[in-house]
Amino acid sequence: MRFLIPRSPRLALLPLCAAFSPLCPGQIGDALDKPGEVQKSLVPADQIPPAPPLPPQDALKTLKVAPGYRIELAASEPQVQEPVAVAFTPDGRMWVAEMRGYMPDVDGNGEDLPTGRVVVLSDHDGDGFFEDSKVFADDLVMPRAILPVADGVLVGTPPLLEFLRDTDGDGKADKRETVAGDYGVKVDPKRPHLANPERAPNSLLWGHDNWIYSAAYTRKFRFTAGGQWKMEPTSFRGQWGLAQDAYGRLYHCSNSDHIRVDLIPSHYLSRNANYPALSGTNVNAAADQLVWPARVNPGINRGYRPEMLRNGRLKEFTAAGGNWIYDGDLLPDLKGNYFIPEPAGNFVRRSTLSQADGAVVAANAHSSDEFLTSTDERFRPVSVTTGPDGALYIADFYRGILQHRISLTSYLRNQILDRQLDKHLNRGRIYRIVPENPAAAIPRRVTAPAGDEWLARLSHPNHWWREEAQRHLVTQGGTNHIPALRKLATEGSTMGRVHALWTLEGLGNGALDADTLVSALGSVDSVLLSHAVRLSEPFLKDGKDTRIQPLVMKAALGGPPEAMLQAVLSLGELRNPELDLQLAEAVRNHPENKHLPDAFLSGLENREFQILAKLSSLPAWQEDLPASNRMFTQLARGVMGSRQAEHCRKVAELAAEALQGGNAKRAVALLDGLLPVSGSSRRPLELEKEPTGWKALTENPATQAKIIALANVIVWPDKAGVTATLRPEPLTPEQQARFNTGKELYASVCAACHQMNGRGLEGLAPPLLDSEWVLGPSGRPIRIVLHGVRGPIMVLGKVHTGDMPPMGAALDDVKLASLLTYLRREWGHTASPVEPEEVTAVRKATASHTDAWSPEELMKIK
Repeated sequence: MRFLIPRSPRLALLPLCAAFSPLCPGQIGDALDKPGEVQKSLVPADQIPPAPPLPPQDALKTLKVAPGYRIELAASEPQVQEPVAVAFTPDGRMWVAEMRGYMPDVDGNGEDLPTGRVVVLSDHDGDGFFEDSKVFADDLVMPRAILPVADGVLVGTPPLLEFLRDTDGDGKADKRETVAGDYGVKVDPKRPHLANPERAPNSLLWGHDNWIYSAAYTRKFRFTAGGQWKMEPTSFRGQWGLAQDAYGRLYHCSNSDHIRVDLIPSHYLSRNANYPALSGTNVNAAADQLVWPARVNPGINRGYRPEMLRNGRLKEFTAAGGNWIYDGDLLPDLKGNYFIPEPAGNFVRRSTLSQADGAVVAANAHSSDEFLTSTDERFRPVSVTTGPDGALYIADFYRGILQHRISLTSYLRNQILDRQLDKHLNRGRIYRIVPENPAAAIPRRVTAPAGDEWLARLSHPNHWWREEAQRHLVTQGGTNHIPALRKLATEGSTMGRVHALWTLEGLGNGALDADTLVSALGSVDSVLLSHAVRLSEPFLKDGKDTRIQPLVMKAALGGPPEAMLQAVLSLGELRNPELDLQLAEAVRNHPENKHLPDAFLSGLENREFQILAKLSSLPAWQEDLPASNRMFTQLARGVMGSRQAEHCRKVAELAAEALQGGNAKRAVALLDGLLPVSGSSRRPLELEKEPTGWKALTENPATQAKIIALANVIVWPDKAGVTATLRPEPLTPEQQARFNTGKELYASVCAACHQMNGRGLEGLAPPLLDSEWVLGPSGRPIRIVLHGVRGPIMVLGKVHTGDMPPMGAALDDVKLASLLTYLRREWGHTASPVEPEEVTAVRKATASHTDAWSPEELMKIK
């Protein structure tokens, strides 16, 4: 369940998550569909071109790429069918996951059948077209992720992530090792709602840090030289697609939010639970979501709504996914650019990325146009990657149906049937982007390196080879390369040194030594220094080499913005009060580095009050400076998040002391930190007694408004004016049983988007914690779950644009009541439980309702 997919729903992200949901933006401008109302296309029939399946060479003619580039056909049916993920191995072969079972018809009949495959394509004659195809693994149900590792390949086929190997040399997998058993939910015709592909993990990516990440999944994996798999938790990222830049920062997206980036690795921000939302992870890098297709796009889920289209063409991203960052050598003008397919609009976006104030800013490289467009409605680009030749490869799912059955509107069903978009399956194309006028012959044959050649590939101008060389050397686990790796890490090019450092780290057992690291820490290059600082953490904790901490502190106090950010994060691992005071000074002195404060706060869990109290006593922090006051507000917010009543009382008393000393702004800043913000608990905090000086804060005009706002936030025995419910009526045994059932449902159906703590995920789903829509009259959340809700909608003072899909068909009355009872009583909530009888009555009364509710309609429910 999702209480809102941002900006569009784009309800249903489907097997390919974002990539397969040509869904609507969910604006409120139009009237609700009435029972039996015909959802009419806004594009006249005579302006909608027919959509017959085109032979590969004819389809190629419908593609238009930006000037300076040429698009070539690299593979097509029958060699490849309905490709969704592509990877290469050093011998030049192309590995493809084929999702041949996706939506065989408009009702999804047969999705549970094992028709999916992993195929291996080869170009034997070196002409650039992969004419040979062999099945490596078949009998798979909708495979969606693939990554060659060591002598095998990781394949994601929900619910399994398997490591497949060919041990007898016949070209087919004969050994299968289960790496994870929760990699999505298996399609079950009897419980289709649980297999909503929106929550299916995908896009396996070997990070610079030697961990393997996935989109839409909360674990990461590491392959050791001994052939063992290690697993650790990580954050949920996006819906379909995962990429990394030279810093190793991860990029992801949702279907209607095409570029988000983890400027701070998520494990740092998760180390402090006292803050509702620390910035730096899942950051939106785009100014807008506007798109520019080359053809009309009536075939989207809610194409009958005016706000969906601009002159008949898709207006904003609605099915973005399969993102990639190019860092190859064949297309130097594209170096560092971000690519994202939009299969509903039949195009691929190219964005330039720039650094600004410690953040990443993305801009469309082709104003009011797109990098690659098609006039063929069946052109469905779903993923992008780089090949060993340096070219950019695009997987084209090539089919008519994108929208999944879970949320297929009658309008789109008619669009599909009218143009026979449900016909002509099991096709697919893979395209290659190359220079229009290459400076030299494009390499068509690829030969795998041998022996020491792998070391040279760590410095290759094509990032595909650098990353492949690191992966190869780490998984082989040999120690004979360590001296050469240390030399490269000390004397090589920037990226050669970066990959050499991480290769040494991946080999373990002291392969990365202090001398090599000290050399890298002395660099002024932002990329190299950032990686070196992150790699210094074990040495910082060990403390044996006294050279390392001063070098990291130097980066924290005045290094390049990215290295400064990493240094503050890494030093926070030490939990050293003396260092913390220096870092606080660094944060105050660099307000332009917008994520630096949260990087600092992330390392202070349950020590916020000690730092706040110490800073309050230092003369350098007594002056009334905006940067100082911001720090006090942030520290006070962490104290309040800790729910330590005694410390919260002392914060209020510090505010009173500041007021008495004539520093009203400092007093206001401290009180601000005690007020709830989006995602933080609004439960009253019970103190043993009234804070000293509270009366003065109440009577002073400068702080009076803050005290009124805190009326039901901080309470104590006999406090006047308290109206909050402190202790709800206990649940009956039957209600408690439903609460327990609801907890299980939430974990399996809702938590991926809304998070287990209910705080939501920016760009994907709003918070449920303290949400007025969850805690208001029960008839509202019942209707939301039954039929969905259409945004924009205000949640805790913030607008969320998007829809939540209906779940009424998937949850019976008891389960729906159980889920809502859990939501209304978890996380300190005190709202009344929901009874099954209430759900039954609402379901009956709204049986003829055919569309998602608008917020205005829901507000009429009392």
